[in-house]
Amino acid sequence: MSVTERVRAGSSVRRWTGLAGAAVVWFALYAVNGRFWTWLVGHVFGLDLTSRLGSGVLFFVTDSVKIVLLLVGIIFVVTVLRSFMSVERTRALLGGRREGVGNVMAAGLGVVTPFCSCSAVPAFIGFVAAGVPIGVTLSFLIASPLVNEVAIAMLFGMFGIGPTALYIVAGLLIAVVAGFTLGRLHVERWVEPFVFETRLRGQVVDPSIGLSWDDRIQMGLEEVRTILRRIWPYLLVGIGLGAAIHGWAPADLFARYAGAGNPFAVLVAVALGVPLYSNAAGVMPLVQALHDKGLPMGTLLAFMMAVVALSLPEMILLRRVLKPPLIAAFVAVTALGIIAVGYLFNAVLPA
Repeated sequence: MSVTERVRAGSSVRRWTGLAGAAVVWFALYAVNGRFWTWLVGHVFGLDLTSRLGSGVLFFVTDSVKIVLLLVGIIFVVTVLRSFMSVERTRALLGGRREGVGNVMAAGLGVVTPFCSCSAVPAFIGFVAAGVPIGVTLSFLIASPLVNEVAIAMLFGMFGIGPTALYIVAGLLIAVVAGFTLGRLHVERWVEPFVFETRLRGQVVDPSIGLSWDDRIQMGLEEVRTILRRIWPYLLVGIGLGAAIHGWAPADLFARYAGAGNPFAVLVAVALGVPLYSNAAGVMPLVQALHDKGLPMGTLLAFMMAVVALSLPEMILLRRVLKPPLIAAFVAVTALGIIAVGYLFNAVLPA
């Protein structure tokens, strides 16, 4: 083996060893994140984790670290993968006549990824940057928090197979139709331009040119740094807002203004749900309590869907990569779908 070949072999070993070590560290940090902050906030600092202050602080630090880890991991992996394929080629593969199929596939992927609305944003950014059609990525963004296995299991245990099946079908339908509709509006012009750029050492490059593995890894690291630098203020503000309103359960207000006798109950439910921030498991106890008070299932599901699929922290995070017209269109189309499903469920499953 020549000196050049030995140098190349040694470089390759260092590269893959470094990547393997980084992956192990990433998975370890992600695995211990919740337990570490629970111990630190609850035992070291002595905050009551059931109080508004304690649960809010725990929520902020845990979600901040979790979302940063997701951003780092997903953006790095997606950037390296997209270095093998140009944006135009990806769009040609996933767009056009196959876009409707892409929406269904993206919604299905969202179902099996147990993200809350903010946790789904890193994957959304990676998909958009990879050239996946914007309508397809929006289907994923809607479905990921809206329909997940935790909510399915809890709904089935509380209310049985009928409401659970309707919830799954309705959630997927909202994600597919909303994403397809927004894709037909050609809303790519409302995505921030930097998302579509592939850069290497500060220069925009065409991924279709020959790149070494070192180039691809460097590209991934640079993309992580660039996006984190651009969105970290939005990240902290969004999660901070979510922490401030975390655990706020307007049970009395909800029961008063969204009761069975109010024809605008579904609209009220969605309006109350959007400012909140929680995952499906977190909001389910409130849903059960309100159901016990006699509120219709459609109103409750509309509230739950609004909480998990549309939240102010999510909008703040998305603002760094999407322009206000697209965020407004995303909220409007998704909210209309949720409202329609709420009234439909109230007609099919009255309280």
